[in-house]
Order: sequence, then C-alpha cells, then structure tokens
Amino acid sequence: MASLENFRVVVFRAVAEQLSFRKAAEELYLTQPAVSLQIKALEEDLGVQLFDRTGARIMLTAAGRVLLEYSEQVNALLAKAEHDIAALSGEHAGQLALGASTTIAQYVLPRLLSEFCREHPRVHPTLISGNTEQIVDAMEKQKIELGFIEGPARSRDVKTEPFLEDELVLIASTAHELAERNLISCSELAAIPLLMRERGSGTRDVIEMELGRKGVKRSSLHIVMELDSTEAIKSAVEAGLGIGFVSRWAIAKDLRLGSSFKIVDVEGLRIKREFLVAFSAGPEPPGLVIEFRRFLIARSGKERASVRTKRP
Repeated sequence: MASLENFRVVVFRAVAEQLSFRKAAEELYLTQPAVSLQIKALEEDLGVQLFDRTGARIMLTAAGRVLLEYSEQVNALLAKAEHDIAALSGEHAGQLALGASTTIAQYVLPRLLSEFCREHPRVHPTLISGNTEQIVDAMEKQKIELGFIEGPARSRDVKTEPFLEDELVLIASTAHELAERNLISCSELAAIPLLMRERGSGTRDVIEMELGRKGVKRSSLHIVMELDSTEAIKSAVEAGLGIGFVSRWAIAKDLRLGSSFKIVDVEGLRIKREFLVAFSAGPEPPGLVIEFRRFLIARSGKERASVRTKRP
C-alpha cells in the first residue's frame, strides 16, 4: 500500500528529526536540492518558516516544532488506518519500526524478519541498530515500536520480556597460547589482555555482573581495547590483540565453517542471558506490533534449537 501521508510532510519530518538536509536526503534516497524544494514549497503553503537556517546548523522554529508534533500524531494514525484496512481482509500491512542492539540486529533478526515478511508481504519493517542504551533511548522517544536488547532496559517507560536464550563465550585466536588449553581460572582471566564492548553495551553489563559474582572486580580486568561491535571484537581476536567475550549466536556460522579462533572455557563461569523484546509501558501497541511479538515467541524455539545444533 502506498504511503497515505503527504510527501512534503514526510520530507519535513525527516529533516526535523535529522536537523540536516543532507542526512534527510540520504534517508529518503533523494537529492539535497529536491529536499530543499519540498521544504520551501511546504513553507510557502503554510506561510511560515519551519527552520531557522541562520546558525551553523539548522533549527526548528516555533511553527516547525508544532508541525512536527502534529505530523508524528498523523503518521501514527495513518499507520494504524493502513493496518486496520488490511486487517479487514485478514492481512497485516504497514510500517513496522524496529530497533535492535548490534548482536541481535546482525545475527538473529535477519532470519526472523525474512520469514515474517514472507508470511506478511505488505509489512515494511525498518531497523536501526545500536547498543542497548541507544535502543532504549529510541524507544523512550517513540522512534521505534519494538526494541531488541541484550541487557536490562533501566527505564520505567519501557517494559521487556525474554524471547531468546543466549550464551556469552570467551574466544581466543588459534595462535594464542590459550588455544592449547581447554580451561582457565578466573584469576588467570583477569591477567590476560581483554577486549570488551563499549560502556552502554548490554553485553558488557552482563559480563561485568557475572565476573563480579565470581569475585573478579571490574578494576582488576586488563582491558586493552573497547570496541563498538561483536564483529570488531572477533576481528581483533583473530589479529591477536587479546581475547574477548562474544555471543554464541555470533560465532555459530564461523565454528560450523571453520575459523581462526576457538572457545576457551573459564572455570566455574557460565554466562547465560536472555535476549529481550522491549516495548512501551504506555497504551496497547498497534496490532502489527502485537502480531510480530507473537511471531517471535513462536519462532524463538526453532532458532534456539538451530543454534544448539551448531554448538561444538
């Protein structure tokens, strides 16, 4: 179904959210002059200036802030209308705005989204990624309808429920001295150069919490580098820069096909966690959101079984 919303308003909202004509043009797959023309035409229609362009960066005027608030409400209503119209024929349709922490966005959601879209071809998902903190922030600001995170939300405005089990494992390069051993102690772990995710990462929070329970303080860890993605940690481990914890989901394919790193067990340490679906603590979400949540819970058992078959 084509968008029911006025295109000039769509362009305006993109510029207002990005506060950049260039970034809005990239998001909408338009040229920057085309975006400028749409905004100019909208301002002429309304007889007001929507953006203050006098400073180093553009800012919304008072009129622009009012229009942004109403345009967001209209967009939500039109999305609900699109879904409800499709539901009359027993279908699901419309935009589905999702956000996921990087591990889930890279290794878990693509397969699930592909299957969901095959069942519901008129659903058009969008996905942003970041660490857990960033996804919760996007949920609080109502930029997304569902979030998928690896750690606690720490927000009264966001509720969570588990949808998939995960395990964090320690990996080392096959050229590392640890590759010859099957087991190390927690005290040994604290002395070895360690690669960690950045602060704000749900993965890092879980690792530090579990290590703390084993008596390994954060201050005693020999962290040599902080990285912003699981892929970066895997590459750094392969390059011999240190060892690091990653999700078993992130290495299932590598281990099946053969890789240049191996899992090293830590005595008495088993870091289990649940991937969480995050949603607004406010009013009941649109039917499409509920349908996707049901789909996830139904499919997560299959995904869990799939990754277990890849465990070495």
